[in-house]
Amino acid sequence: MSAVTVYVPGDAAAVSVGADAVAAAVVREADARGVEVRVVRNGSRGLLWLEPLVEVATPSGRIAYAPVAAEDVVALFDAGWLEGGEHALRLGDITQHAYFKDQQRVSFARVGVIDPLDVEDYAAHGGWRGLQQALAMAPHQIVQAVTDAGLRGRGGAAFPTGIKWKTVHDTTAPQKYIVCNADEGDSGTFSDRMLMEGDPLCLVEGMAIAGLAVGATQGYIYLRSEYPHAWRALNAAIANAYAGGWLGADIAGSGKRFDLEVRLGAGAYICGEETALLESLEGRRGMVRFKPPLPAIQGLFGKPTVINNVITFSAVPAILADGAQAYQAHGTGRSRGTLPLQLTGNIARGGLVELPFGSTLRTLLYDYGGGSASGRPIRAVQVGGPLGAYLPESLFDTPLDYEAFARVGGMIGHGGIVVFDDSVDMLQQARYAMEFCAVESCGKCTPCRIGSTRGVEVIDRFATHGAVQEALLRDLCDTMLHGSLCALGGMTPFPVLSALDHFPEDFDRVRQPSAA
Repeated sequence: MSAVTVYVPGDAAAVSVGADAVAAAVVREADARGVEVRVVRNGSRGLLWLEPLVEVATPSGRIAYAPVAAEDVVALFDAGWLEGGEHALRLGDITQHAYFKDQQRVSFARVGVIDPLDVEDYAAHGGWRGLQQALAMAPHQIVQAVTDAGLRGRGGAAFPTGIKWKTVHDTTAPQKYIVCNADEGDSGTFSDRMLMEGDPLCLVEGMAIAGLAVGATQGYIYLRSEYPHAWRALNAAIANAYAGGWLGADIAGSGKRFDLEVRLGAGAYICGEETALLESLEGRRGMVRFKPPLPAIQGLFGKPTVINNVITFSAVPAILADGAQAYQAHGTGRSRGTLPLQLTGNIARGGLVELPFGSTLRTLLYDYGGGSASGRPIRAVQVGGPLGAYLPESLFDTPLDYEAFARVGGMIGHGGIVVFDDSVDMLQQARYAMEFCAVESCGKCTPCRIGSTRGVEVIDRFATHGAVQEALLRDLCDTMLHGSLCALGGMTPFPVLSALDHFPEDFDRVRQPSAA
């Protein structure tokens, strides 16, 4: 009898709630019973409230059980789970779960499905097809395919990826670079981490395709040190890709070269800004650079450089494998393709949902998220990380696309959605935005460095100085918005002003002592 494969997530979120102990218990119990099992540490399916979610490869397909604790394992063996036996934790085919079945996964198609480090398993599930297509194309054709797909950067600015790549392609230089911004630091975001742990070879493939497109032979993944699981997964995946002939001097026997390595940053938020990232990658303190020149012209070590984030690169293999039109068919307006959205905060069912652009916040919050974890009404959500606006319930039907969000003063950013119920104090959330900027500012420009500190002080004086402080705070936000060197100082006013505009009663409440 062949070994039964049991999938126990090695994803950091699953490990944090006991997945390692579950994996050890499965091996221990199988040995005690003389049963042969093969435990695969896969990525997370993204239903984080059900972790550790364990799947068993039975003759009738993969059957999920969740959430599994180490002490459940004996009973699961007793119930015959290796044959899909009934048990209170049995969920059946997880792809038919209500949270999962209507998702349209492109970037996350293999996450949770495959052994993340196995190049053969990766190939068996559609991996390397995009790279093989790219190897047969001229560089300008690869760039055109990415342009035609309508892919925009998934980090924050949503800049068209094809235009960035074309700039690097058209710039003559003896050396060019591909840099992946894996410094995922926005509050409420984890899609980069999940992909790097659950399907790191997808990122490897996307970066190799970018190298072929623009003529770069060296790539770097800039990863924050808070992601040790991703660090190990990426390095193992890169080593396996070299061993399999998918990286190095002769990619898949083509005679074309691309080398890749991971560099660790200390985790400063400012190093998610592309020029500060380049400074750090070159061995200096992460400080924002003046633009121009753009990194596409003079980037890493002064050479033309493509910088995209993890999710952007991870969309590229599917574009090359299935064609630009297939990817472009997803989405709405100028927002094409899919976006992995991350539900966090006060939400009943937190996790990752990949959908085409055009869905609404209300769909995500209630159909997927199940409402607040506290059971109280959802009062506000912050979309796009700590620099995103706070949106009230009246805007929950706004379509999730870049232009629609811009029209209501918001941004989608990296797709993080943090939920707050009606007990939230929005004045304190506005204060937190200013305090966050004060702590994380690189200090290079005055509006960000000084403005954020003064912003905290102004908000603290609301209780004693009332409306005078609102005028001062708005004026300060205007200075930061238009005078800061980068997005950290320039966008910190968004959450502050949105709190003032949409939740004035929270600021009025603290004015009462002054009014009295």
